[in-house]
Amino acid sequence: MIMKIVDYLQYPFVQYAFIVSILIALCASLLGVILVLKRLSFIGDGLSHVAFGTMAVSMVLGFTNEMIIVLPGTMLVAILLLCSGKNAKVKGDAAIAMLSVGALAVGYLIMNLFPADASGGNIAGDVCSTLFGSTSLLSISGKDVWLCIGLSVLVLLLYIFFYHRIFANTFDENFAEATGGKVRFYNLLIAVITSIVIVLAMNLVGSLLISALIVFPTVSAMRLFKSFKGVVIASSLISVLCAVAGILCSILFSTPVGATIVVADILVFICFAIFGVVVKK
Repeated sequence: MIMKIVDYLQYPFVQYAFIVSILIALCASLLGVILVLKRLSFIGDGLSHVAFGTMAVSMVLGFTNEMIIVLPGTMLVAILLLCSGKNAKVKGDAAIAMLSVGALAVGYLIMNLFPADASGGNIAGDVCSTLFGSTSLLSISGKDVWLCIGLSVLVLLLYIFFYHRIFANTFDENFAEATGGKVRFYNLLIAVITSIVIVLAMNLVGSLLISALIVFPTVSAMRLFKSFKGVVIASSLISVLCAVAGILCSILFSTPVGATIVVADILVFICFAIFGVVVKK
């Protein structure tokens, strides 16, 4: 098994997979802490379905770079959801549920109505890989890696630079606003980070599994750690380790990368939950 892993690590596409997975897992875990504490865990699922719908539109239009439509479209919806606040006609979870189901249905309908894009490529055949992530490590290109690195660095820099403001905004928006905090700006910042992470994670785990990548590391860390900083650090480590373990298992047993990473996250959560109960006793 060790020799098989060493042999695979010599190939560039496997190295690309490790780089992309680690960066996406790290960004998703940081975002997850914010969304779980703000009780917006389900927003990852809703935005991923929006990204799926916009991806279907970009395929039909024949865009060689799907990010031209997918990232701005997902970002716009994220801003509308996170920045609408108390003035929204349709509140939080209802709006997310409507967008989630609606975008998924529209995206799948478009893929079936237009089975071929402008260049003659097969759209309907990409549904499984879009919903559940890339089924093969060969699908990750050098261009995808550089795009992922650039966007991941942007997310990390924003998170580090605005860490204290995000912390205050996460726990009590009213207090943050009363003390002069720019709540709308930081909600906008969180919306931008969320949309970037969602679009990046689609290539790894697919639009149906993104919520697991965001939520599981955070709730696992919360079983043992109580401070915000402790949860952030533990969540990041758990997410990265599960991503690496998922890829290694995917190589050894020829399983889908995204699903294997999510299963690793589930197993870690079960272990942390049991250990948390034992520690409390």
